[in-house]
Amino acid sequence: MSDPVFIAPGKLVIAGDYAVLDGAPAISIAIDRGVRCTVKIGQGISTPMGDDRFVKPALQGLELKHRFVFEEENPIRDIEGKPGFGGSAAACVTACLAAGRPATDALRIHRNIQGSGSGIDVLTAIHGGSLRIANGEVTPIQIPDPIVIWSGRSSKTGPKVIKYLQQSQRERFVAESEKWTVLFPENPIKSTRQLYRLLSEMTLHAGIDYLTPELEEISKIAESCGGGCKPSGAGGGDCAIAFFNDPRDTQRFQAKLEGTGYKTIPVTISKGGRRIESKS
Repeated sequence: MSDPVFIAPGKLVIAGDYAVLDGAPAISIAIDRGVRCTVKIGQGISTPMGDDRFVKPALQGLELKHRFVFEEENPIRDIEGKPGFGGSAAACVTACLAAGRPATDALRIHRNIQGSGSGIDVLTAIHGGSLRIANGEVTPIQIPDPIVIWSGRSSKTGPKVIKYLQQSQRERFVAESEKWTVLFPENPIKSTRQLYRLLSEMTLHAGIDYLTPELEEISKIAESCGGGCKPSGAGGGDCAIAFFNDPRDTQRFQAKLEGTGYKTIPVTISKGGRRIESKS
């Protein structure tokens, strides 16, 4: 008999970054760069880098009866650093499923450990697909697949979230973010460009490390090829996402990227957390 295997996807935030913390809508997609857990005979918990903070609470007591082996799903081999695909959320959802708990338990567990956040990464890992998320409500939507570009450096979300929430006047930013997030499905390029400028202005005013020289350069290249581009999530590194209407524009963008050394990361829209059939 084969060992039970559970899987949850990673995520990319497409629109509504930061404003989602104030209840504004956001758009995210689940991608095939998540976490898997194999339940084996034995005892203990094994995780990449030995970090079991986001899985141990879900498995409390069970690790004495089984061995839970966590691994990256579809790992990226040719970059150094973490691309910001919500690995801790995917791991937490996977652990809940492996423990026989509701996947939604991961919302509480992940927040208790992280201490802040909107829960968008956990909800995306639970539900999968392309989603509009607002105040914990999840609605499937249709949007184009983005091109994902690695900026060359990793970034931490927590300190940026704290700085954002310390601002006393966020109403205009939240309203503008909601406007362009709602319009995103019908005009991804214009919405992406407007959100990029809105987020750049807000984070500059708040003293948040959002734009890096790499992210600015990638965005300029995308716009020069007729597209729209912005960081995915909190910024300061990780990945950028770009959208184009014409395949010829996409090809021009990718050709220019090759000349600069930036790498694209292939991603596929993924289903939500689930048990999968394993090979014996």
